[in-house]
Amino acid sequence: MTSRWVFGFVFLLCAGLLAVAFYMEHVMGMKPCPLCWLQRFGFMGAGLVSLIAFLHGPAEMGRRIYGFFLILTAGAGLGIAGRQLWLQNLPADQVPACGPSVDYLLQALPWLDVLKTALRGTGDCAAVVWRFLGLSIPGWTAVFFAGLVLLGLALLFCPRWFGQKLQS
Repeated sequence: MTSRWVFGFVFLLCAGLLAVAFYMEHVMGMKPCPLCWLQRFGFMGAGLVSLIAFLHGPAEMGRRIYGFFLILTAGAGLGIAGRQLWLQNLPADQVPACGPSVDYLLQALPWLDVLKTALRGTGDCAAVVWRFLGLSIPGWTAVFFAGLVLLGLALLFCPRWFGQKLQS
């Protein structure tokens, strides 16, 4: 399997995960918290990097560069998912207060202040509203982000796994 098809698979995976997120929001009525929005941006970033890499069909150096950017985008998403999991596991008396919606924040604050507020998380981010096989939504996103980080590391450091040989 070449790295081009791996990137194509990652793009489809990210698109599918975003489709599930929008389904949960618009069909199941689950409003995303600020950290959920940021995790969506992580999947969008990883998907965009992968789509560009798929269309480009890079050689070894390009594959490594795209792998590095996959690590960056998925690593950021993993950090955000970890923050939300931390909030979800706080004792009830330590959970931050619920905050305004993302829509309100975007209307009332400059973009960087919205980002700072979102990264802090709110009581909304600490609520567990859905579980599958014992994991909450940020638990599952953390699993997928971790997998993408590992895949990015493999693309960066293990070229033989993707049908390409090291040059001496």
